[in-house]
Amino acid sequence: MHPRTAQWRRLFADEAGSERPDLALLCLLIGTEADPSLDTTDLDMTRRLLDRLAAQVAQAVSARGTGAAEDPRSWALAVAELLGQRYGFKGGPGVYQRLESSLLHEVLRRRRGLPILLSVLWMEVARRAGAPVHGVALPGHFVVGFGGEGGGDDQVLADAFSGGRVLSATDAALLVAAATGAPLVPSMLRPAGTLDIVRRILNNVRAWAAPRPERSEVSLWAIDLSLLLPAPNARLHYERAELLVQRGDYLRGARELDTYADAVAAEDAATADRARRQAHGARAMLN
Repeated sequence: MHPRTAQWRRLFADEAGSERPDLALLCLLIGTEADPSLDTTDLDMTRRLLDRLAAQVAQAVSARGTGAAEDPRSWALAVAELLGQRYGFKGGPGVYQRLESSLLHEVLRRRRGLPILLSVLWMEVARRAGAPVHGVALPGHFVVGFGGEGGGDDQVLADAFSGGRVLSATDAALLVAAATGAPLVPSMLRPAGTLDIVRRILNNVRAWAAPRPERSEVSLWAIDLSLLLPAPNARLHYERAELLVQRGDYLRGARELDTYADAVAAEDAATADRARRQAHGARAMLN
């Protein structure tokens, strides 16, 4: 573990447990796991860049005239014109095959990323500029909402992955149908919470690493961060144990299996017993 990692993880846990977690900071702290060379100066520079982009968006909205700041569509178009058109932030070929597509500092550098990371960029710039903005976790495709939340009449959806294209109701329904084969329902348009967004990003990191056993350390740190979020799923302890055992760290893997067994024993004694037997087997590998 890099000397700064423990410090970053304490900050991540503290921020995740705060009353109003800072989405940009949490995303940047995820980046420190992938790139241990990042330091406080790098994080500060990245946040200042977000501030500068926000100032340009605010200026563009102001130039649109009286009432533009109260118009969600004006905000959506202003952010799209700046980030999508002028600076070229959008999706592209191969983004799903790159870990960098899930790291905010790399998305800012490469101007390419997954839908959820580009949406985070849109949201953080727009929020700093004063826009009423939120994330919308459509099944299979994350987008940005401006204005009314939860599908209200004044809610405007924008697809950051396509450069900020404003979506009609039909566009949004087609995105959902393509991902699930089911119709869009109003509950899908509710704002995504900050911690839900962070969990989804970490799940994407784990999905990237899963078919790459040579990058098991990425799966491990993604699980470690997920466990630092409030109310983590106990199953994460089991998945962490599996990774540790696969990496030859039998003792820590056994301890993690015991932790998982303790967490599920009250509700599922059979599963807890199996986990304890696996822990015994892992310890036997040390002999």
